[in-house]
Amino acid sequence: MAKRAAKKQDSDLFGDYSAKDIEVLEGLEPVRKRPGMYIGGTDEKALHHLFAEVLDNSMDEAVAGHATRIEVELHEDGYLSVADNGRGIPVDPHPKFKNKSALEVIMTTLHSGGKFEGKAYVTSGGLHGVGVSVVNALSDDLIVEVCRARTMFRQSYAEGHPRSKLEKVGPAPNKRGTMIMFHPDPKIFGPAAKFKPARLFKMARSKAYLFGGVEIRWKCAPALIKDDTPAEAVFHFERGLTDYLKSLAGSKPTVTEDIFSGRVEKKDDGGHGNVEWAVIWGAAGFGEADGFVHSYCNTVPTPEGGTHEAGLRAALTKGLKGYAELAGVKRASNITAEDVLGTAGALLSVFVRNPEFQGQTKDKLATAEAQRIVENTVRPAFDHWLASNPKQAGALVDWVADRADERMRRRKEKEVSRANATRKLRLPGKLADCSSANRSGTEIFLVEGDSAGGSAKQARNRATQAILPLRGKILNVASASRDKIMANQEIADMVQALGAGLGAKFDLDNLRYEKVIIMTDADVDGAHIAALLITFFHQEMPELIRAGRLYMAQPPLFRLSAGGKSVYAMTEEEREKLLKTEFKANQKVEVGRFKGLGEMMAAQLKETTMNPETRTLARIVIAEDSEEASSDLVNRLMGKKPEARFQFIQENAAFVRDELDI
Repeated sequence: MAKRAAKKQDSDLFGDYSAKDIEVLEGLEPVRKRPGMYIGGTDEKALHHLFAEVLDNSMDEAVAGHATRIEVELHEDGYLSVADNGRGIPVDPHPKFKNKSALEVIMTTLHSGGKFEGKAYVTSGGLHGVGVSVVNALSDDLIVEVCRARTMFRQSYAEGHPRSKLEKVGPAPNKRGTMIMFHPDPKIFGPAAKFKPARLFKMARSKAYLFGGVEIRWKCAPALIKDDTPAEAVFHFERGLTDYLKSLAGSKPTVTEDIFSGRVEKKDDGGHGNVEWAVIWGAAGFGEADGFVHSYCNTVPTPEGGTHEAGLRAALTKGLKGYAELAGVKRASNITAEDVLGTAGALLSVFVRNPEFQGQTKDKLATAEAQRIVENTVRPAFDHWLASNPKQAGALVDWVADRADERMRRRKEKEVSRANATRKLRLPGKLADCSSANRSGTEIFLVEGDSAGGSAKQARNRATQAILPLRGKILNVASASRDKIMANQEIADMVQALGAGLGAKFDLDNLRYEKVIIMTDADVDGAHIAALLITFFHQEMPELIRAGRLYMAQPPLFRLSAGGKSVYAMTEEEREKLLKTEFKANQKVEVGRFKGLGEMMAAQLKETTMNPETRTLARIVIAEDSEEASSDLVNRLMGKKPEARFQFIQENAAFVRDELDI
């Protein structure tokens, strides 16, 4: 009786949760379950990232000196093929998997490849060893052909699993290399997902610019082309980035007659640390508001920049300031990197061993050594270029000094306007404003609740950080009338504090803070409040988002403490990783979960979430070329029609695992 009672009590307590409910994902299953972790999502950008992963492998062969030609073809049936004349993926049995060829191991196993120890490749774009296996996992059909030792081999796959054994097709005396042809799985990307010829064409062409030793042949079925993209083309640019920059600059007027460019190839250790650059300063811009810097690491685009870009900025800024000082141009003493590169068009490509990126999609380079390599390479070359071209150097110094003067003038105007605005505005009583009269460097935190607001006020830097507590969930503006929006007190407080107006009357120049930061609890309610605030800014102040001024704070969920040491984790996955890497084995670690911002001590909140030196912020952006789609998504999720929300849930339920956040 006692045993039966105990069993019933356990059943009541744990329900039906037992060992059989623990799911173990094997092989490439995690990729299909969570494609966003590997390619950043399932949208158009992620779809084309599949092409980038396959193309990167062929480019690695070319950069390593084993391939001279890459052929890219988009077929009428939607299949995409990439072929090179490199060494070909090995097809002999793998020493650790006797029943599998090395080819099958590479195609079906995460973190496999020849790029980890630097023996097969000194530098490579496929750092993580997940590229081609991820493409395989997310394709409903993939065929790989390998030509090695004058013999052709073939194997086909579906959803990451082999559909056939490795087949010896026959002799291929005049061929070598690897060909991969694949079709993205519509169950992952949606039935309407298609490769865009124009986007593939630009991606292939940019790769050819990055390495003059490779020829890339482009071919596309004419029926798929809806614009002026050519059906066939051959890319081969011996002058690399210089040719690329000339094509971007066109015939636009420039400050300097010549492009400052160079390429330094390190012969030590097989090519470690190669740097190539091209920079020109435009008097009329290059079609982008504030100039541009396009950077690459091991031929992989890094749209969010990183340490290599920091090295370029430092080299150009220090070099120009040094030249101006020698030339006696005193007004150039205040120039900054913003002044130097604000109207420049710059291209930068580096090749480094074992690069570290932020995220699997490699958008930002984090290798600390890259900054030193680039700065130490570009700086002496820039000094020599300036000294050898005194006329152009003088024009450039004057141009950049004028930009600095203009920046200082605008800053003084902002200081005056913000000070005047502060005096004139009737600011909300619960706003704890910052003391700085200069908008530069200031930020306002929109905080969930008075309790969290109290902690934030203690943790803030009073000179530059303002706190506006919000009570509960604000009005959902997507489903509210105009009169209701205007009458809402929380919205009125935000509008008054920001000082830039609302809707059609919004003026970014009148914004009283440089950054607007949403800071909510790291739970479901906090996420809902954040969604309501983002909806408000998207509908009523979209220019704030377009200008890159809206951010989300990233408070931690967990605090791990042992032996006087404390670390913080954002997620459960990070918590488990820190338990293994930050503490000794068998060490007793106290793990505490923060239930809300209000429960964090001011010192903890400052260290983890508010101090610019130690915090992490997520910038809210409207994805490139998708403002209409973003507006449609907001209306579907936050608008008045519940059937639209229900339809969205039905369409996307397949991508969500069964999980409850308590």
